[in-house]
Amino acid sequence: MRTRTIRSIIYFAAGLGLIVSIFTFLESVEASLQRLCTVNAFWSCTTVDQSGKTTLFGIPDSFIGIGGFVLIFLVAALAESRRRERFWPYFLLFVTTAGVALSFYFGYVELVEINALCPVCLTAYVFGFVAWFGAIALVLKLRAKERLRTTERSEDAPSADAPTSAAEKG
Repeated sequence: MRTRTIRSIIYFAAGLGLIVSIFTFLESVEASLQRLCTVNAFWSCTTVDQSGKTTLFGIPDSFIGIGGFVLIFLVAALAESRRRERFWPYFLLFVTTAGVALSFYFGYVELVEINALCPVCLTAYVFGFVAWFGAIALVLKLRAKERLRTTERSEDAPSADAPTSAAEKG
């Protein structure tokens, strides 16, 4: 897969994840929106939102999602604009990995402690996973390019056995 395609997937996932996270925030402010994603007692944004377990260290989960997807978008843009700096793709991988870890935690809280799943939140988790897979692909692509450059340099360099001066040749 081309690097540009990978970057586009990351931007797409971050953008849609941001939209979904903003909708999650709006649901907590406007209760009528929760009815849009409440299917039954288990698949229920209302049950999750009213559980009292939708904060982490006092920060609403929706704010964490909004901030996380904005951060993914910004770091992906920095990784693209500063292609020669190896730090940014690896930092993007770190940020998306942290997002996936938080998704697992939030999913655990919903499933085990609340006994309900919010379909909108689940959608945000999926977009986080897509961004994470994109970051993994980007880092793997970077590492493959580095290996190729290293191989090309070693082929261009004179070998230790080859004579280097005219005196050694004859």
